[in-house]
Amino acid sequence: MKFTAQQIADILEGEVYGNPDEEVFKLSKIEEGEKGALTFLSNPKYNSYLYTTNASIAIVNKSFVPENEVETTLIKVADAYAAFSRLLEFYNEVKNTKVGRELPIFISDSAKIGKDEYIGAFTYIGENVSIGENVKIYPNCYLGNNTVIADNTTIFAGVKIYSETQIGQNCKIHAGAVIGSDGFGFAPNDKGEFKAIPQIGNVIIEDNVDIGASCTIDRATLGATIIRKGVKLDNQIQIAHNVEIGKNTVIASQTGIAGSTKIGENCMIGGQVGFAGHLKIGNNVKISGQAGITKNIKDNETLNGSPAFKIQDFSKSSVHFRNLPKIVSKLNELEKEIKTQKK
Repeated sequence: MKFTAQQIADILEGEVYGNPDEEVFKLSKIEEGEKGALTFLSNPKYNSYLYTTNASIAIVNKSFVPENEVETTLIKVADAYAAFSRLLEFYNEVKNTKVGRELPIFISDSAKIGKDEYIGAFTYIGENVSIGENVKIYPNCYLGNNTVIADNTTIFAGVKIYSETQIGQNCKIHAGAVIGSDGFGFAPNDKGEFKAIPQIGNVIIEDNVDIGASCTIDRATLGATIIRKGVKLDNQIQIAHNVEIGKNTVIASQTGIAGSTKIGENCMIGGQVGFAGHLKIGNNVKISGQAGITKNIKDNETLNGSPAFKIQDFSKSSVHFRNLPKIVSKLNELEKEIKTQKK
């Protein structure tokens, strides 16, 4: 799809300097700009690229004054970075505007589907499934019985959503995610064997949640595993049964959260963090990558290490960690001196 400089300026409420009919059909970084590409300049460190780029159109700040001749058509806006971000959202929306049903698919007679849906090939939609308006379901997805998906949610290719799952509005679930699989619940018998405990709860995902590729969110044993509004999950995260994650919390890749742990609101959790089960994590908590969380955490704490402890103490301790060989050597010398004095 092609856009002219004037069309883009109208979308961004900007002003064209150059050819208003200049056309673009792709986006690029300014240092990699090619003919037909749209780029942007907001950081002064990259000013020099504007005079050498082959991009057809560049978005710049209104305050920008070229020091040399510029061949690229410019669109001047109040904030180039914000304007380009807005344009990316618009581009993504246009790119993902799919409507209709591909074949083959299976849709149960009892399923209810809102208007303007897109359902990709090889998708299975079970009994009593309820799908809202403008929902996009990409190919090879599975929606189990009694699943509910609200308006404007996108389910990317290969997602598996088990029965009874509830998903809110404006959510994105990326490829390969598994929602509602059995929690890890087993009880030993008198033979030392482990018998599965039925997991009869469900998963509830509230509005505006993003779930990364290949995440797994287990259904509750009883009740629900709950992902609150605005939560953002990176790729490859494991969330166990009966976990609850508070609104607007963000979690980086490869984090694992054991069963029944409750994480508060507005937390920031780094990659590869491990949580033990049945913990309570407060609001506004920050946890560095690879930390191990084995106890409850109060509001507003920042932690590091495994087992994790306050980051201020961790930073002080790390100085001693680095100097540990020197400290041991000094202790050995002192021990020798004490032994010599005793003789």
